[in-house]
Amino acid sequence: MGNLFSRTSSSLVITIHSKGKWNQHWQSHLQSNKLMVIDFSASSCGPCRFIEPEINAMAARYIGIEFVKIDIDKLPEVAEKWDVEVVPTFVLVKRGKEVGRVVGADKKELEESIQQQQQQRN
Repeated sequence: MGNLFSRTSSSLVITIHSKGKWNQHWQSHLQSNKLMVIDFSASSCGPCRFIEPEINAMAARYIGIEFVKIDIDKLPEVAEKWDVEVVPTFVLVKRGKEVGRVVGADKKELEESIQQQQQQRN
């Protein structure tokens, strides 16, 4: 079946494949002060595949931010908890609370949302 939690050498995005690993990662997030960007996607989604290189580039550029990828087909209960109805959806979370959301493969809007959160931190 492969790893249930992975970070490939070519990407700084953490891909989570199981509910248990999500729960473990979520608990770790709650203990940190980092912004987390959750990328809800699906392998069959063309716009998700289109924006993936941009997400990888953002993960490399924004070192202090955690990027997590969730496939809604593999973890529908996590997508449901976050009220994800369309993919891709990006949910920005800090200290366990949603602080932003971008629906669709809009790189510019996502980057602006991330920068806004960074400015609020400073």
